Amino acid sequence: MIWEPAILSLQVTLVASLLILGLGLGLGIWLARTHFPGQIFVSTLLNLPLVLPPSVVGYFLLLALGRGSPVKEWLGIDLLFTWQAGAIASAVVALPLMVESARAAIVSINPELEAAARTLGSSELEVLWRITIPVAHRGILAGFGLSVARGLGEFGATLMVAGSIPGRTQTLPLAIYDAVQSQRYGLANGMVLIMTAIAFALLWWVRLLEGNRQQATGNREKGQRQQRRKTRMSDAIADMTDRLGISRFAAFNRVRRNRF
Repeated sequence: MIWEPAILSLQVTLVASLLILGLGLGLGIWLARTHFPGQIFVSTLLNLPLVLPPSVVGYFLLLALGRGSPVKEWLGIDLLFTWQAGAIASAVVALPLMVESARAAIVSINPELEAAARTLGSSELEVLWRITIPVAHRGILAGFGLSVARGLGEFGATLMVAGSIPGRTQTLPLAIYDAVQSQRYGLANGMVLIMTAIAFALLWWVRLLEGNRQQATGNREKGQRQQRRKTRMSDAIADMTDRLGISRFAAFNRVRRNRF
């Protein structure tokens, strides 16, 4: 009984993760690299699932996927009360985390790196693949991990569009609620432990990525400070050599001892 909703949850989360990675990374790059009228409106709209009640998000999805919608009427695809609808609900709720993390990671990249690649003849796609994504990969992966954890725990929107059909759409969060309602607390305890272990592992991984990112940023800033000190010392040595007519070795010793 435990493993059936667990396997279904992993199946739903896997499909949702693919949607999150593709859409979230694409939207994050688009928002980070373009400026257009109404950008704040678009960004706000994308972040609405973070603050709206899951039932409201689920209702919007009912309108988007149900009777009278283009998906149902034009394409003839009936997604309601299927596990695929649960995957879409999980992706929609978790997507803002991926979009904002990817956007912030890409915006923080030094634009000189990308400009240098362009001057060497790289196309925009090559710059994106070889420079932008590798440099921002820690932030992107951290956002992806948070999104996966959020999608795995989705309850309200999934219940609205997929229902809680055992063996078909009942994921772990829905199965836990059902077990508590029927007072099967032993079963609920087992599923809660599984959910907690998976969520803890994902958050641990995200924290490790953030720690590595901060360390890399600190090392880069330290290197830049050292380079600036070397440049200032070289300029001072050259200036003293020209003005005082002394050797570079003597000028170096004076600079190092702050004897100007």
